[in-house]
Amino acid sequence: MISEHASPLAALGGIDAGGQNLHVAELAAALVRHGHQVEVYTRRDDPRTPECVRADGYDVVHVPAGPAVALHKDELFGYMRPFGRWVSRRWSGHAGPPDLIHAHFWMSGMAAIEATARHRVPTVLTYHALGVVKRRYQRADDTSPPLRCAVETQLGNAVDRVIAQCRDEVAELAAMGVPLDGVEVVPSGVNTYRFTPDGPAAPRTPGVHRVVTVGRLVPRKGYDDLIRAVHGLGEVELVIVGGPPEGAAADPEGQRLADLARRLGISDRVRLVGPIAPADMPAWYRSADVVACAPWYEPFGLTPLEAMACGVPVVTYAVGGLQDTVLDGVTGRHVPPGDVAGLTQALRDLLTDAPLRRRYGRAALDRARTHYSWPATAAHMATVYAGLLHARNPQEKVAS
Repeated sequence: MISEHASPLAALGGIDAGGQNLHVAELAAALVRHGHQVEVYTRRDDPRTPECVRADGYDVVHVPAGPAVALHKDELFGYMRPFGRWVSRRWSGHAGPPDLIHAHFWMSGMAAIEATARHRVPTVLTYHALGVVKRRYQRADDTSPPLRCAVETQLGNAVDRVIAQCRDEVAELAAMGVPLDGVEVVPSGVNTYRFTPDGPAAPRTPGVHRVVTVGRLVPRKGYDDLIRAVHGLGEVELVIVGGPPEGAAADPEGQRLADLARRLGISDRVRLVGPIAPADMPAWYRSADVVACAPWYEPFGLTPLEAMACGVPVVTYAVGGLQDTVLDGVTGRHVPPGDVAGLTQALRDLLTDAPLRRRYGRAALDRARTHYSWPATAAHMATVYAGLLHARNPQEKVAS
C-alpha cells in the first residue's frame, strides 16, 4: 500500500490525520489476518523515525521524499516522483516487487505509477476524496494543486482498478471520465470488536440529552450548523470530539466554534473536548443519545459506522457515503445539507422519543455488523486483488 501523507501510525485529529489514516491501518491489519503480507509506504516527516516500523502485523516503510518535517498534504505534489522512484529502487534491491499495489489518495496514485515504470505490478487506487467535489464545495478556499482534477482523471484511466467507497462516488467518477468497468465499490469498515454497545460510557450531565459529533476541526464538518441546531433545542448538550493533539482551545477552528456558542448564549451546552485516545472513543459514542454528522460534503465518513456499531442512531446530512451507511427512517435520519431547521427537527424527533431511538439503535448495530465489519471489507478487497492477479497470470492459481 502507498499512503503518501496518511500514515497508519499517526495520531488522529490533526488537519491531515483522520479517516484515511484509520482506513489504511484497519485494512492493512485485516488483510494480514486474512493471510496476506502487507507493507505500507508513507512519507517520512520526522528525521528520528526509523525506516521500517512493525505495526499490527504489517510493516510501515517511511519514504525520504522531501524534507523530513511535517507538511500539509497539498505541499507534497512535487515530491511524488521522488517518492515513487525511491520505492522502485527499494524493490530492485530488496525482495523484489510486490504482487500488487494499492494506492490511497490521488498523490499516492502518482507515486504508484512512478514506481511501476520499471516493475509491472497491478495497481489499485482508492481516491478517498475527489478534487472535483472538494472544489465544488470549497471553491476559492480549495488549496489543492491546480492539476489535481486532471491528474485524478488520468489516474482513473491508468490504474487497473479504482475502488469507490459509495454509490455517490461512482457517479462522480463517471462524470470525470473514469471507465466504470474498472470501478468496484468496496466500502470502508468499522472495528466491530472495539466499537460495541457494551462497556463503559463517558460521564454526562444528569437530565440533559447529549448529541455527540466526531471529527477533525475543519469548516467542512459543519459543526457550526450543529451548534445552531442545538441552540434551537432545550436541555441538550453538544459534545464535539476531535482536534489537534494540543487541544481544541489552541485551534483556530475550535476558537471560532467556541465564539459562535458564546454569541448564541449556549457556551454551557457546547463542549469541545479535543482529541480522545482511540481506546476511549467507544465510551463517548455510548454516552450519546444521538450522534450527528453535518458536513458540507463527506467522501465516506467513518463516524456514523462507529456510532452504529455502538448501537447509537445517527442524524446526518444526506451527502456522499453517509447516504449509504445511514438508512433514513431505519438507522437514523437524513437531512438535506445546510438545512439547519431540518437538522434541529430531526434531533428533536429522536431526543423526545426514547422508543424510536432504541429501535434505530438496534437496526444501526445490526447494519454495522452485517455490512461493514473489517473482516468482510478485507475479504471483498482480497477478492478484487485476486481477480486482478488472475487476469495478469491466468495460468496461476490465486488464493482469495
